[in-house]
Amino acid sequence: QVQLVESGGGLVQPGGSLRLSCAASGVTFTMYVMGWYRQVPGKEREFVAAIHSGGSTNYVDSVKDRFTISRDNEKNTVDLQMKSLKPEDTAVYYCNAKPGVSVFSKGLWGSWGQGTQVTVSS
Repeated sequence: QVQLVESGGGLVQPGGSLRLSCAASGVTFTMYVMGWYRQVPGKEREFVAAIHSGGSTNYVDSVKDRFTISRDNEKNTVDLQMKSLKPEDTAVYYCNAKPGVSVFSKGLWGSWGQGTQVTVSS
């Protein structure tokens, strides 16, 4: 059974940076596309970024050039480096794992972590 545990959320000022991490267990990590999604109250969870085990990535337009997703296939971890954060980036961020798909698969399925809160506010 896939288990995902996120860490690294918190409060940051606009323009600041934050790094989220997700540790996966119970999986053959390289078989999974790993992703990050986010959700604000009253809205549907939305795709943020995904990375294939080979390194190819995909981002939602609103975070391109500000966020960077990376993974360590030896440590079974996936990170999301967030820079130039904006108040509209405030959300609960969820780690996601999907087997056997491309980085362009954005559907709300697969395995999820418990989420970590990111708040961008002065």
